[in-house]
Amino acid sequence: MPAATHSWVVMGVSGSGKTEIGRRLAQRLQLDFIEGDAFHPPQNIAKMSAGSPLTDEDRREWLLLLQERLRQAALAGKAVVLSCSALKRRYRDLLRAADPHLLFVYLHGERALLEQRMHGRRGHFMPAAMLDSQLATLEPPQADEHFIAVDIRDTPERIVQCIVARAGAETDGTLRASRA
Repeated sequence: MPAATHSWVVMGVSGSGKTEIGRRLAQRLQLDFIEGDAFHPPQNIAKMSAGSPLTDEDRREWLLLLQERLRQAALAGKAVVLSCSALKRRYRDLLRAADPHLLFVYLHGERALLEQRMHGRRGHFMPAAMLDSQLATLEPPQADEHFIAVDIRDTPERIVQCIVARAGAETDGTLRASRA
């Protein structure tokens, strides 16, 4: 499998599998993986750990850090895979400003499955009680955005296979996107 020539953002609410799918996709495409949660400032982690949703202002510094990482990769001619909730269109637009060729992978699923996954994970700062605020904030990607939507009911291996298959392989060995 040839590496992608553009960067990817694996997005969705907490519990959708952004980190797992992002890591696997990066490995499959032979790209570097950037864990978006690692860039949250300590005050954001503390706020979410306490069960308080982040505001747009809380997210701004974090998104700007992620934007800079994407910009650096684009300037270096490198493609990367970033995990980031990217819940609102304006957040995705901010990330796209760093690299207009970003392809978003929107991981979505039923609330019950998301909640089950959140209860099953250990050591994560986001409590399951925050799921409703994430779902309320979510603005799913629209037809004019460059994205692939993938249901999370399948295994991580099958989800990555689906993403790669839906992106398709062009004759020159690069990946191109198709919308859901």
